[in-house]
Amino acid sequence: MQKTLIIFKPDCMEKNLMGTVLARFEKAGLTLAACRMLRIDDALVRSHYAHLVNEPYFDFLSNWMKSRPVVAAVLKGENAIAKARELLGPTKSAAAPAGTIRGDFGNKEIVTYNVCHASDGEESAAAEIARFFPQEEIFA
Repeated sequence: MQKTLIIFKPDCMEKNLMGTVLARFEKAGLTLAACRMLRIDDALVRSHYAHLVNEPYFDFLSNWMKSRPVVAAVLKGENAIAKARELLGPTKSAAAPAGTIRGDFGNKEIVTYNVCHASDGEESAAAEIARFFPQEEIFA
């Protein structure tokens, strides 16, 4: 059984879409293994987006991710990583087809406002899950 990290980003929370989006994941056979609402701080945003720290848009991304509470969740299921990413659609909501989460709910003009983060591979999923959840809070 594979696990993946999903972050319901500020735009998702602001639009009250978390339940709708989670229902899509659940309908596709993914189930919750852990869930937490939190306010991301500087250290966590820098750790999670370490690969983007030197990008010109990092400050915008950082400030936005810290702008309101988000929900981090671990979803589990068969091929959870690929399934979650397929349901979300491409990172750029403008390129996401209708019927995908980002295609239906993402902002077509601001790339960062793309509803959710999802782990992109097994290594990143393991690191991201450990960053947000102690092992004892993950229910297999």
